[in-house]
Amino acid sequence: MADVMRSPGPDEDPAEEHPNEEAGAERGDQPRSGEHDSSKRAKKGKKGSFWWELFVLVGTALLLTVLLQMFVARVFVIPSESMMNTLQGCPGCTKDRILVDKITYRFSEPQPGDVVVFSGPTTWMEGQSGDAAAPSNPVAGFFLRAGSMLHLVDSGEKDFVKRVIATGGQTVECCDERNRVLVDGEPLEEPYIHWSGPSKKQEEFGPVRVPQDHLWVMGDNRNNSLDSRYQGGGGRAGAVPVDDVIGKAQFIVLPPTRWQGIDEENPQAMALGAESVRGEGDRLPGELGYLTVIPAFWAYRRTVSPVVRTDSREHH
Repeated sequence: MADVMRSPGPDEDPAEEHPNEEAGAERGDQPRSGEHDSSKRAKKGKKGSFWWELFVLVGTALLLTVLLQMFVARVFVIPSESMMNTLQGCPGCTKDRILVDKITYRFSEPQPGDVVVFSGPTTWMEGQSGDAAAPSNPVAGFFLRAGSMLHLVDSGEKDFVKRVIATGGQTVECCDERNRVLVDGEPLEEPYIHWSGPSKKQEEFGPVRVPQDHLWVMGDNRNNSLDSRYQGGGGRAGAVPVDDVIGKAQFIVLPPTRWQGIDEENPQAMALGAESVRGEGDRLPGELGYLTVIPAFWAYRRTVSPVVRTDSREHH
């Protein structure tokens, strides 16, 4: 027998027939207070998580930059003309920034033709004033070095960039009848020399026997460079200890129009023979230096570009 729908009587409340429907509608119209509070906490948690992640990312980038520049590679700015035209540092022009790798000389020694960056030797720094004293506190010293690597503070260091002409035990002098530097009596072929003035005559010096574990360095802008010929009074005092070498200049990384490798042609190759100067075994460590370019330059651009720089500088 079919069910028959019954209409409510005059004394009956229609809502009583389905008591849960109205209550359910009321709960749907107004969210519970607990759900509202949890939504606020979730939003606050997301915001806090964002700032924490940003802090971790920035801190990691800074730490990687410090570690890369301490042990792998570092960017230097060239303010002087002493290495023209190989490196550009003329007044009023856009100065080159070079990437100097610190790995190559962990496996090999500097060789003739290498362009190296080095800290000013004691003999070069005598009589010069105005340098900031190094902090006696090792913690303060660490933060000073870290800030200098990030180009946030000036470390007060005196760094130079020159080309290696002769190494320890060799005798260097100038000049022969064709105005060429001689090493162990053999004239050098130096296609990288730049003459900035009217004179193309090199100043005579030597002969000087380079002390062991030292380098004889000269600028490519041959008549406009204060190098081993003059620093420390010249002679043996002008030679640079190998221990003072920071690294090997590999690339010009800025400005973009100058992005290129740095010519490191061995000036002794033709005179003394390439085998006696740079053996086959030295090639692999040199190539390792190129592997430092991408990570070190990436870290430099990521962390240094947004801040005001006081770059490490090469002095004349």
